[in-house]
Amino acid sequence: MKLLDLLARLCAILAGILLTGITLMTCASLIGRNTVGTTLVGDFELTGVATGAAIALFMPWCQVRHGNIIVDFFTARNSARTNALLDRFGCLLLAVVFALLAWRTTLGAMSALAGHSETQILGFPEWIVHATMVPGFVLTAAIGLWQAAFGLGDAPEAHA
Repeated sequence: MKLLDLLARLCAILAGILLTGITLMTCASLIGRNTVGTTLVGDFELTGVATGAAIALFMPWCQVRHGNIIVDFFTARNSARTNALLDRFGCLLLAVVFALLAWRTTLGAMSALAGHSETQILGFPEWIVHATMVPGFVLTAAIGLWQAAFGLGDAPEAHA
């Protein structure tokens, strides 16, 4: 799990860098628009591309830290063992969903590459948008599988 944790941290740092870049670009575009009347061409497209990648890259860290919402209204009175089994089952379901997302996003990237799809203003290749999301989805699936097999570990948010 140490390797998965390290990779999740690196993904989160990269996502933070992307969001910082988006923020700086948006500020530059707004300042330019409101002061000299010019804006960065395609800033909206670049924001969409980077935001999609950042969201996918934050997912592994969220799973490592057990940051997903757990509604325990019906399980609050269960034993700790039962809740641990339910948590493992939830991790397995999450792993399956993210594996499916990774698979379908990969197919979407391949289709966009074959079709030479591009964004409207900048002509940015759309396959890159899809491809940047796949590593985060794969890593989240791997973390979910690990947690399903070996338990949630000792993260401070587990069973809080």
